[in-house]
Order: sequence, then C-alpha cells, then structure tokens
Amino acid sequence: MAVYTEVADEELAAFVARYDIGAVLAVKGIAEGVENSNFLLHTERGFYILTLYEKRVKEEDLPFFIGLMRHLAQRGITCPQPVLNREREALGRLAGRPAAIVTFLDGMWVKRPTAGHCDGVGEALARLHLAGADFAMRRENALSLPAWRPLFMQADGRADTVSPGLAARTLAALDDLERTWPVGLPGGVIHADLFPDNVFFIAGRLSGLIDFYFACTDAFAYDLAICLNAWCFEADGSFNLTKGQAMLTAYERVRRLEDAEVAALPILCRGAALRFMLTRLVDWLDVPPGALVKPKDPLEYDRKLSFHRRVASAAEYGLAR
Repeated sequence: MAVYTEVADEELAAFVARYDIGAVLAVKGIAEGVENSNFLLHTERGFYILTLYEKRVKEEDLPFFIGLMRHLAQRGITCPQPVLNREREALGRLAGRPAAIVTFLDGMWVKRPTAGHCDGVGEALARLHLAGADFAMRRENALSLPAWRPLFMQADGRADTVSPGLAARTLAALDDLERTWPVGLPGGVIHADLFPDNVFFIAGRLSGLIDFYFACTDAFAYDLAICLNAWCFEADGSFNLTKGQAMLTAYERVRRLEDAEVAALPILCRGAALRFMLTRLVDWLDVPPGALVKPKDPLEYDRKLSFHRRVASAAEYGLAR
C-alpha cells in the first residue's frame, strides 16, 4: 500500500456519498507498500479501506480481483469484501483513478515472523489454492517470466548505480531462468504477493489475508516460493530452516505437493526472488516526486537470489520427504 494520488476533501465526500456507509469522519493515507494509493477511511458506519488503483494494476483486471475476493470469502477465506454503492457497483472513479471501498479487517501484520506465523501462512496459502479451484475467471500473471527482461530494461542501464555488478548478476539470472523455468505444474488462482504486510494476526493466530491485486492464474508452487522468500529469511539475509519447515509442513497438511513441484521449488524460489528484485529496482529508481511511498530495497532480493543459486533441493528449504 502507498499514496501516490492525493484526494481533495470535496471529491472524497462526493464519492463516499454514493455508498450507504455514512459521512466521512476521518481519512488517513497508508504509507506501507508500493503499488496503489490506499487510505484508512472512517465513516459514521465504521472503518473501511479506500483504494485508488495505479501503476501496474490494469483497470480491465479489476473485475477479476473483485470477483475473486467475493468467491474466496464464500469458501471460508477471510479477506476484504468490496462494498457496493447504491447502483450496486463495486468500482467507481475518484481523482481520475479507478477506485473501490472494501471492508476493514481486524488484526495486525507482524514485522518479525516466527515459525508459528509461518505455519499459519502455509496452511492459509494451501486453503486459498483449494478455495480458488472453482473460480471461473482467469488472469494471466503479468509479472511472470516473460515480463522480467522488459522490467530489467526499465532500469535503463542504472542497475549498477544501486550496486556494482547488479546488471551482470541480473542478466545471468535471467538467462538461466529462461532456459530452465518449469511448465505444466499444478496451478490455479494464486495470491502472488503474500508478504507479511498482507497477512493479519490476532493473538498469534492468522485472522485474514489482504491485497489481492496481484492475484492471477499460475503455478501453486510458485506462490509457495514467493512466501518462502517473504517469510523465511532473517534480517541478516540467512534462510531460517525452522521457518521454512513450518511453512512447508503446514501447506502439505492441506495440499500435498506433487513430485514435480518439489523438484522445481529451487528454480521457482530463484524466479520469485528475481521478480521482486526487479520490481523493487524499478520502483527504487523511479519514485514519483512528492509521493507518500517508501520504496523497498531491491538488494534484499539480490541477496536472497544469491542464496537460492546454491540450493540443490527442496530439502534445503525444510521439506521433509
């Protein structure tokens, strides 16, 4: 989450007036994240999240995201629900952007995940994968392998200003992944961005999942690789085997990985690390002037990619088979 677009009070009041949620009492920009403009909205009826869709989110993809959140909630996944306006529409326009209001979820995200948190995430991810099995809509992953080289080109030769040798390391990783990327793995709806700030906990128990605006149709094991990257590394860059084992064991309690998924996990982890390094690199180099946003360090994922290059099997992530 972030704030790229400021909204005038008069515009906001007129937008909210189309909903049966009461008048605006307060609004506050949310600085975490890097993709859309998000606000905590307090009205006479309670708290909501207002999102203005920007950057990588295409307007034609919004019905997929809105429909998916409704579908998952009907199958027991706790996630935000779009609020319909009086015209029974979930989407509108505000400050020149597509916009939506969704319900507010109780809970807090954890800045220092434990193995217990990783257990909860592994189980929730597998439940999400199964819950989405009968979702009728499809959306291709716009940030999968074919997008990575064009993303790197957006850095416009500036990668080495972030870290000497980053360009060469990235090109070598791209060449390797384009040769070895697995196809035909089991797949369906994935979250594709289940970082700690998109998972809420109450008293140590997972209470909900948010931010489905990268959700798409792709390999389940790739989603798991994203989570291993996001949850199981320590601040010093080391991989925590206990956390990895907790996540993988919990995932398999709900959905057992096929042999091909297990074999592909090291490659998928390299790809997930490269994907987030590249989007962070572009964001790091091109933050809009005046935006309320905290760009994330691309080198964190450069270091994770270096670790994954040395991994030979899923056992090194904690998968006991």
